[in-house]
Order: sequence, then C-alpha cells, then structure tokens
Amino acid sequence: MKKMFFAILLLVPALACVAKEKPSFNPAEYTVAIHVQSSCLADLCAPGCIWVQHLNVLIDGKRYELSDTMPRTDLLRVGDYKAKIFKDETERPYEYQRTYEFLMSDGGTRRYVVVAETE
Repeated sequence: MKKMFFAILLLVPALACVAKEKPSFNPAEYTVAIHVQSSCLADLCAPGCIWVQHLNVLIDGKRYELSDTMPRTDLLRVGDYKAKIFKDETERPYEYQRTYEFLMSDGGTRRYVVVAETE
C-alpha cells in the first residue's frame, strides 16, 4: 500500500505538467511576414559558453539580423514565418530596440531581438 501511495505521489506532479494548457494567444496577431534567409549558431562565452541562434532575415524588403533570446542547440529552418512585434522601444529618432515574436508551426513561439539592420 505504501508503495502504491508513493507511486501515485510521484505521478501527480508529472500529470499536472501534462494537464497545463499552452498559453492562449491569437494567431491573427502575427501579421508580420518574415523570410529567414540563413540560420546559424554563434558561440557566446561570457562567463560560460552557450550557443545562440543568429538569423539573417527579410522583413518588408529590408535586411535584418536577429538573435535568439534563449540558448539553443538546434537551427531554425530557412523559410517563411509569421511574427508580431513583441517589443518596440524608440526613445530617440535615430535608434530603436525591437523584439519579434515568431509563431511556429506547432503553435509555439520564439522571440528574436534585432541586432543588425542593413539596406
């Protein structure tokens, strides 16, 4: 009986994690068309080494480089994605900070920060 109780006690947290729903969002909000031209992993060592994704993308005919906000070991496939502007801060007319949130085909999302802009 104690073994069964212990087994059930161990399963409860696992079942609770499975029962969690994905965060609700509206796919219609992802109206920015982004074409990923290349995807690579960059080694970032400060203070420990991690891999982060760097993407070369086209947004409205303009070239940008985006960097992932989380460490990754997998590459994002090149192709077309839908996104929305998650964060857009412009304090001065000559500079800005922008983060795009990509909508993935499985319903998940990922955030990428603009780190370069090219004409």
